Amino acid sequence: MADTLKELQHSKIYGAENRGIPLIVLHGLFGMADNWGSFGRNFGETKQVHLLDLRNHGRSFHSDDMSIAVMVNDLLDYITSIGADSVFLLGHSLGGKVAMQFAIDHPEKVEKLIIADIAPKAYPPHHDDIFKALSAVDIAQMDNRKDVQTKLQDYLDDPGVIQFLLKNVYIKDDRKLGWRFNLDILHRKYTEFITVGIKDGVFSGPTLFLAGEKSRYILPEDQVSILAQFPNAGFKTIPNAGHWVQAENPAVFDAFVASFLDQ
Repeated sequence: MADTLKELQHSKIYGAENRGIPLIVLHGLFGMADNWGSFGRNFGETKQVHLLDLRNHGRSFHSDDMSIAVMVNDLLDYITSIGADSVFLLGHSLGGKVAMQFAIDHPEKVEKLIIADIAPKAYPPHHDDIFKALSAVDIAQMDNRKDVQTKLQDYLDDPGVIQFLLKNVYIKDDRKLGWRFNLDILHRKYTEFITVGIKDGVFSGPTLFLAGEKSRYILPEDQVSILAQFPNAGFKTIPNAGHWVQAENPAVFDAFVASFLDQ
């Protein structure tokens, strides 16, 4: 489905409108808003939280275009649609790249920026095993989620990754199984949104980078380049967490986010 009519990203909203500056959350590759449900319910008690599905993910529209630039435009369209002058912006992994570029391109729209386990640098391809596994699954011919799991286990060893991917399995109108994400486009356009860094520019607003203790996505030596583009950035490490920092240690993650937003 094309996005020529500027279709808006699908969102799940927690909290009432009269709770000040809204908090917008962007998930990572193969993720979706549902992955952040507990976070949304928690922060929705004091703020209005918008959990967005990136294009070609979750329940958002599918499009042949897939780049950081078009996702930045998607986010601008969404913020305009809710009538917000500015937002708190939180992005994880791929969503963090979108959030960083958005803050640089539209600094007047971002009150505070939170980036979870990603740096503004270019990354080498590192999802080949997942794409190989997903491509091996003839999803329309699978009878149930267990069959999909069994097939994925032929290619992937990490139970956490397998369960994360299985959350994208759903029953279509024709009663066959399908993926929530647009696998073909994500695979074909991978180098246009993963193996690229954030474009030149500076966001000088308050920024927090949260790194997983067991993750290698943000390295100590990355702080120099991060501060060059985000000079008002602080850094925190989530103990006992890998790349999925918000899921692997939610108590500490939520505490760091709450403290930063309340400053």
